[in-house]
Amino acid sequence: MRYGLPVGDYIIANDAVFDMLARKKARGIDPHKMDFLGTYKVCVDSKYGIEEISQNVCGKSHARFRDELILAKNNGIRLIVLVENEGKQIIPGIVNPTITKLDDLHKWINPRLFLRKHGKQLYPNAVRGITLQKACSTMQKRYSVVFRFCTPEESGAEIVRLLNG
Repeated sequence: MRYGLPVGDYIIANDAVFDMLARKKARGIDPHKMDFLGTYKVCVDSKYGIEEISQNVCGKSHARFRDELILAKNNGIRLIVLVENEGKQIIPGIVNPTITKLDDLHKWINPRLFLRKHGKQLYPNAVRGITLQKACSTMQKRYSVVFRFCTPEESGAEIVRLLNG
């Protein structure tokens, strides 16, 4: 089933979820994302690359992402952020490793650091792996969010595994 959630992208539809959906349907009302609050305790928020999580944690989406973490914490929801990634060549001779755990995030090299126009670096202040690792670690401690990493091929099975505890 596809519904917007107040926190995360994936949950297991339990009895509380089915009850809420049945009540809304009986009244002829489509459920809103906030209707799901109180119906689940664990969710997975998927991110399609370290670049996306860097924008959420250290970029323009920081305030929105932080608000989602606070909402999860305040409502007793265990939020797991699953970041898909795999080693990729950035430029000849420089390859980003596949990150498998938060402790390795410092090894990530932001591809934006290599973007140039007329010989000038476009993003000299782009977030670096060590900064992102520290920020994610701080968020983990402060908001009880959990960061996990996998390859795109592992993503589906990993979401199911994480939701099943």
